[in-house]
Amino acid sequence: MRYLLIFLSLFVGLSANAQHPNVMIGNQSNPNEPCIAIDPKQPQYLIAAANINNYYLSSDTGATWEHFYQNSQYGVWGDPILIADTLGSFYYFHLANPPDGNWIDRMVCQRSDDHGQTWPVDTYTGLNGDKVQDKEGVAVNPFNNHVYVTWTQFDKYNSADPQDSSVILFSRSEDRGLSWTEPVRLSQQAGDCLDDDNTVEGAVPAVGPNGEIYVAWAGPSGIVFDRSMDGGDSWLEEDIHVADMPGGWAMDVPGIYRTNGMPITHCDRSGGPHQGTIYVCWADQRNGPDNTDVWLSKSTDQGNTWSEPKRVNDDSSGRHQFFPWMAIDQTTGYLYFVFYDRRNYEDNQTDVYMAVSVDGGESFANFRISESPFVPNPAIFFGDYNYLIAHNGIVRPIWTRLDQGILSIWTALVDIDSIPDFPTGIEGKPVHGKAYFLTCYPNPAKDFTWLSFSLQGKRKVSLLITDLEGQVVLQVFKDKHFSKGKHQVKVQLKSLPTGVYYALLYQDGQAVAKESLVVDGGKL
Repeated sequence: MRYLLIFLSLFVGLSANAQHPNVMIGNQSNPNEPCIAIDPKQPQYLIAAANINNYYLSSDTGATWEHFYQNSQYGVWGDPILIADTLGSFYYFHLANPPDGNWIDRMVCQRSDDHGQTWPVDTYTGLNGDKVQDKEGVAVNPFNNHVYVTWTQFDKYNSADPQDSSVILFSRSEDRGLSWTEPVRLSQQAGDCLDDDNTVEGAVPAVGPNGEIYVAWAGPSGIVFDRSMDGGDSWLEEDIHVADMPGGWAMDVPGIYRTNGMPITHCDRSGGPHQGTIYVCWADQRNGPDNTDVWLSKSTDQGNTWSEPKRVNDDSSGRHQFFPWMAIDQTTGYLYFVFYDRRNYEDNQTDVYMAVSVDGGESFANFRISESPFVPNPAIFFGDYNYLIAHNGIVRPIWTRLDQGILSIWTALVDIDSIPDFPTGIEGKPVHGKAYFLTCYPNPAKDFTWLSFSLQGKRKVSLLITDLEGQVVLQVFKDKHFSKGKHQVKVQLKSLPTGVYYALLYQDGQAVAKESLVVDGGKL
């Protein structure tokens, strides 16, 4: 049973004229280690979660939130990770603490089909005697809604016995979380069980433009990579080295209970110039123990080779940037990053910064999103990560802060129009994120779909469907007048072969909104 505690209205921080208004999501029950997800079909719906069993619902893209407590027949023990599929269902993964079993002995998956009001699906994968299952990452294949989860299995947590080891495991659900495949081991090299630099951790899967599964993790060999080209049935015989992690993934940052720089993996499926590029982001102390930095490496050949790491934070302060997370807006291919940042202070005051790259990770624009700094306390656990989502121009980071001894989690209503050095147009700034919305439902679609779009004023617009090469395959309407507000158009798709397309909204000859559309018409 869930208990509604409080409705949190919009809370703008100390600056009334902030470019990116800060919203406090919640401060009950010592929340930390937050995550956030968005419904790609109806992007006004967001769900956030935080240790140990807090979750939060928003129906206005993050301006206001409701707080609930999650429960499961297998227990809820933190490490929350959220993701949504193309049908608008949300998946809430977390560790277990079962009444009949062992502490964190499985990976639990709960699914909601009503934007978090109820969670009727409550299943698990990875149960393996009394071995510990920890630190999961998840991805959804948008072409078939298969759900992928990767995580670390410890023979015995915190054991120094060299006979005990840690490995990276993978499991798949083909029925939207109802059942799971038997876990398979991905990591050729095992790690130790000390939950430190030589433990294999940080496996976050990503899905490529043809359904490939990519995943990287950290361990005794630095960051290594694996892939599957057949939906997880088979994997590389030898893991591929991505980058060294000088100093390891576990590091010391003053004032923080513990800090890690474990990697996050994503792949561009946007149809843009960098489609298919795989990105891995992490933090390390290669520049010294007083200078933690955020790094990015990429591969344009499905992970066979990797670029030299580029530094994401653009400061010259020689201070700490840590706890990064990365997201790709799959409607544009833009990369977004969030991280804690101390570039402006000589003490432990901490800001929250973001970075964005519109050129495939070659350059980065940094900007501060927190309205005021905070000072952490080394006796108070902050968790092991922050999080970030980006979809159709809606960008919502989430982070933990401490004020007067009270933990709270926050988001920012990121205004992409105010980001410095950000280009314009559909090949640059996704202006539809604020002025326009374009969504498809159902998606994947068979015989028809509803294309919904919103306009900020009276407009004359055109609506087209193109293939991935940009060729128009269906003109829904051209230069049609619409009033301000939301509109829906039913589009017949029977003439289209099975495949992936783009719906594009045009105004004055310029594409102002773009959404991927999967058609499963039964024709190839």
